[in-house]
Amino acid sequence: MTTAELTLPARRALRRPAVTAAGVLLALIVLVAIAPGLFTHASPTDTDILQPLVPPGPAHWFGTDQLGRDVFTRVLYGARPALALGAIATVLAVAGGIVLGLAAALGGKVLDQILMRVADVLLALPALLLALLVIAVLGSGTVNVAVAVAVAFVPLYARLVRAEALVVRRSGYVEASTSLGSPRIFVVCKHIVPNTLGPLLVMATVGFGTSLLYSSALSFFGLGLQPPAPEWGAMLSDGKDILASAWWVGVFPGAAVTITVIAVNVVGRYARTRLAGRTDS
Repeated sequence: MTTAELTLPARRALRRPAVTAAGVLLALIVLVAIAPGLFTHASPTDTDILQPLVPPGPAHWFGTDQLGRDVFTRVLYGARPALALGAIATVLAVAGGIVLGLAAALGGKVLDQILMRVADVLLALPALLLALLVIAVLGSGTVNVAVAVAVAFVPLYARLVRAEALVVRRSGYVEASTSLGSPRIFVVCKHIVPNTLGPLLVMATVGFGTSLLYSSALSFFGLGLQPPAPEWGAMLSDGKDILASAWWVGVFPGAAVTITVIAVNVVGRYARTRLAGRTDS
């Protein structure tokens, strides 16, 4: 495909080196998460007690950990659970935000006030603290980590959906559809929901990076995926006490989290800028 055959947003993205690099890097990370076996033939759980804490080198690009496991292989295989946790948490948060936001916008003044005051209280708490409170109620585990992170971000998405739904509800085509006798559920599904999805999906793109970061933080505390399965946050926790003598055990999984979150944020912020430009024009 030539540059001339690309869509206008794609051509504009190519003129921004940071966005292009972030998009390519993010696509590579997703490929690693889907098929880590393409990049390594080793097992992430195989141990070698004769080679613990070997520094990075030709035999082990990222070195080995305390049990002689190859850190490079574990970082590659750790991409799947890390991205999966972030994606599941984001989907749950978006779904909850849509339901609560529409209920607040369309359910009447009393329900709107109740839901938004609850949202204000939840937003006043740090998201990671709120996630920890949910974990304290539900217990640890991969699914509970995703639910906890989702609960922490539901109020944010709910407020956005409510604001967009209130604007769309007062638009001319919605009022015309209502005056023609269209059922309320038809108006909501046909007009209100589709017109709130654009800003919501762009915000979810940026939110995915934050969800991934918080999921990794909870795994760092030992609340997510349990050993010996590889996960970036858990691997970072394994290496935190030996950073002075074996820095590679914690630095490489920490770098993987950082690079992924930065790439997601760059792409998400570019998408948000493009959406804002279309809205203003």
